[in-house]
Amino acid sequence: MAGSGRGAGGRVLHSAQAEDVASASNFRAFELLHLHLDLRAEFGPPGPGPGCRGLSGSAVLDLRCLEPGGAAELRLDSHPCVEVTAAALRRERPDAGQPEPEPKPVPVCTRPFSHYGQALCVRFPQPCIAGERLRVQLTYRVGEGPGVCWLAPEQTAGKRKPFVYTQGQAVLNRSFFPCFDTPAVKCTYSALIEVPDGFTAVMSANTWEKRGPNKFFFRMCQPIPSYLIALAIGDLVSAEVGPRSWVWAEPCLIAAAKEEYDGVIEEFLATGEKLFGPYVWGRYDVLFMPPSFPFGGMENPCLTFVTPCLLAGDRSLADVIIHEIAHSWFGNLVTNANWGEFWLNEGFTMYAQRRISTVLFGPAYTCLEAATGRALLRQHMDVTGEEHPLNKLRVKIEPGVDPDDTYNETPYEKGFCFVSYLAHLVGDQDQFDDFLKAYVDEFKFQSVLADDFLEFFLDYFPELKRRRVDSIPGFEFDRWLNTPGWPPYLPDLSPGDSLMRPAEELAQLWAAEELDVRAIEAVSTSAWKTYQLVYFLDKILQKSPLPPGNVKKLGETYPKISNAQNAELRLRWGQIVLKNDHQEDFWKVRDFLHSQGKQKYTLPLYHAMMGGSEAAQTLAKETFAATASHLHSNVVHYVQQIVAPLGS
Repeated sequence: MAGSGRGAGGRVLHSAQAEDVASASNFRAFELLHLHLDLRAEFGPPGPGPGCRGLSGSAVLDLRCLEPGGAAELRLDSHPCVEVTAAALRRERPDAGQPEPEPKPVPVCTRPFSHYGQALCVRFPQPCIAGERLRVQLTYRVGEGPGVCWLAPEQTAGKRKPFVYTQGQAVLNRSFFPCFDTPAVKCTYSALIEVPDGFTAVMSANTWEKRGPNKFFFRMCQPIPSYLIALAIGDLVSAEVGPRSWVWAEPCLIAAAKEEYDGVIEEFLATGEKLFGPYVWGRYDVLFMPPSFPFGGMENPCLTFVTPCLLAGDRSLADVIIHEIAHSWFGNLVTNANWGEFWLNEGFTMYAQRRISTVLFGPAYTCLEAATGRALLRQHMDVTGEEHPLNKLRVKIEPGVDPDDTYNETPYEKGFCFVSYLAHLVGDQDQFDDFLKAYVDEFKFQSVLADDFLEFFLDYFPELKRRRVDSIPGFEFDRWLNTPGWPPYLPDLSPGDSLMRPAEELAQLWAAEELDVRAIEAVSTSAWKTYQLVYFLDKILQKSPLPPGNVKKLGETYPKISNAQNAELRLRWGQIVLKNDHQEDFWKVRDFLHSQGKQKYTLPLYHAMMGGSEAAQTLAKETFAATASHLHSNVVHYVQQIVAPLGS
């Protein structure tokens, strides 16, 4: 469905008229009622044609024409890697009563659109009329493509069997199946997936069942946007970790996954429900991906895909799971209508994540974690310049620009600041929690723009509307949305001072020309949690380069940092090593980049290497040459831009 165009209270949505320049489709001309995929997976060598690795079968779209004057064609988003070999049409006119008995072949062609996709056009023998129901069946095959990621056995954790997974966000699922690849459109879906012997398929669906030894059937009963339809096939097993949660992983990781998350996911879900309303998706499972997975987590409904970096051994990175759970309300249930409004997904989710963690872990911990997020935003804006157009909440994505290329910290952390500012205007946390619950209930299963949200906010709080809080000088809502730069309002993080101040003072000691060893040894870090250590390292990084010899001594003093297996600590230590040209620890940077391919860890280290000494630049080029084949195609593209930019 393209959404009713109305909220639960009957309000007409601004998003009903929203454009999406990243879609080649005519998605406003049709309501998408249901999608069914029937696919067979083959693991062979790379390449086109039978016997090579690929997904082959069909996509069936059930549609209703919305165009008042009728429509002569259906135009979908697709990609050159999707080879459509046949199209068939079955139609049911509202005035005829009976559908055509058999689908009839219809012509199909492609048209150029952008470097990240093309239009797939299905021509109707006679134009369809408003209200007419259609069933379009597309026979196709996809092999190598940006949204379908094939991994050789050596790229997996167990190194026994190959693996394939799909990654839809933002506009990659058009290279998985022909679709309306826009977050403005939501539909239910089902899928029948056939796999080779010894493989298991999992999908982002409410229910699944085995149909024979090698077939898996999935059904998603709630409407979701195309980017949240996800598939993974590999050597996978599962373990129960809660009343509605299982972890999935390769056999060599399943014990660690169960130990890390047994009993904790249900607590996160229950807290989210108290704050934001019912969890509507049924199950909440977690799939631990191969190390090359480029994200910390991807919030595919019912089955979050996460990096194995989260298996820290001490539950210290569980906030990533809380973030993905928070997407169950913000992003998956209420969705940005186009990618220029990405902050509606991520800013709200950061706020929701931090509300859940405040309830569970207290304000000091949450403020400390938020301070690390603020440091990331500061680093980003220092690199780009505050006035960079991507440092607006509402980003104008030009035609031809891949929305993935606009990804940065701004929608997350500046978005969090704006939602926090609105909570500050309300002045009562319980009232604002109730508002967020009402917002989710009003717009559930819809896609919205900032205008829809802010209109609802002012209607919900008429006293604030009467006081014209949207126009307070310096804090105008329009400025928040459309002006680049540092957030006009920063939430108070002082409850975290008890954790932050000791870290700041210790970092100051390490920045001294002559180290006060007695003062340093007087500070015990043995009880510091991961985010306190991260905050400390962020402060060290800000003060770097340190005086000669200090980084070497720092690493010797805190081996739990310099030899950490925790990915957040390894990232910061690597950045410190590079900024201080501490070459005897360069191998740790190389090993970390060999061990994982998460974009948020990989790109900062390549930026640091290429901004460092000649030895650091050599390390970058050698490491990239050795690891490129293990990385996601998007990450390869971005690293290439850092290591060997065009025109250099």
